[in-house]
Amino acid sequence: MTTNTNKTIIEVKSLNKTFEVRASKVSVLKDINLSVKDGEFIIITGPSGCGKSTILHILLGLEPPTTGSVELLGHQLYQGLNEDERTEIRKKNVGMVYQQPNWIKALTVLENIMFALRINGETDKSAREKAGAVLVMVGMDKWSDYVPTELSSGQQQKVALARAVVTNPRIIIADEPTGNLDFKSGQEIMELLKRLNTEGRTVIMVTHDLEYMTFASRSLIMFDGKIVGEAHKDELAGKLGGFKKLMASVGVNSGNQ
Repeated sequence: MTTNTNKTIIEVKSLNKTFEVRASKVSVLKDINLSVKDGEFIIITGPSGCGKSTILHILLGLEPPTTGSVELLGHQLYQGLNEDERTEIRKKNVGMVYQQPNWIKALTVLENIMFALRINGETDKSAREKAGAVLVMVGMDKWSDYVPTELSSGQQQKVALARAVVTNPRIIIADEPTGNLDFKSGQEIMELLKRLNTEGRTVIMVTHDLEYMTFASRSLIMFDGKIVGEAHKDELAGKLGGFKKLMASVGVNSGNQ
């Protein structure tokens, strides 16, 4: 997969998100501006409740902003597109990995990965070949006939990553993909994400763990609904200490779990 590192593929402008909770309004995102270039590996971190996951949901076309605009691969997601059109853009261009994978429990590992292709109209033979290939890529081909719930958390997350990339998306969005994993399994997932990024995919990942920022080409710190810090890879060493102090000040343990 080739990338054009000068091309902006996601543009977020003046983004605000307010949720109504009973009789009051809660402002979750406050005037967010963000540009993502093709081939970047962006990590977004910050304390719980700062709006990290809400940004991902908005980028995915799942949660409309209160005000502001989101352009994804040339499409204005919330201006002129309906939900079905946003779903189609997401299916063709984005692979998703969550902290807790959702499986079709009656299907094997291989069949769960094939499912994403079959609903897009691929033949059983083609889907089986592609699913087998991505399982080899993540080192899980020997478990293809298992049911996902028979696997460890780390193994399940590797399978979830395989499922996310089997449709060959340009963008991978990962929401706390290492949140339930031990140190070794978390590192393995990060190495796989980095490999996919090196091969040309844009990766946007949310995590509470500042140590993972070393994998990113650019890191963003969020606090109280705003982006309050940013560091490119070559700036990270000089800024990491300050980021850790900020996280510690709000009671977040930013080290590996």
